Amino acid sequence: MVSLPRYRLEISLIPTRFARKRSVPSLIGGVGVGGLYIWSGLALQNGQPYGLEGALGSSLLLLLSSAPRFLKGTVPKLLSLASACATVYYGLAYVDQV
Repeated sequence: MVSLPRYRLEISLIPTRFARKRSVPSLIGGVGVGGLYIWSGLALQNGQPYGLEGALGSSLLLLLSSAPRFLKGTVPKLLSLASACATVYYGLAYVDQV
């Protein structure tokens, strides 16, 4: 489902994103949500408990934080759409599991 190269890509983009805006809250939020995605991806991959719930929660958190900026440009639109798709995907997977 989630592969190790994706984790490396996310981690490598963190300094680039911070260098553009110098926003410490964005850096903390990005590292936090990225960490949740990494943890849930590893948990899903290894069959550990709460991986699906973690993925759903991090997708929902990303959607709620990016939705207010939807109209401000291309990147917020893509981020909002991607997080909405991930939320729906993990939500449906969670409903199927329960």
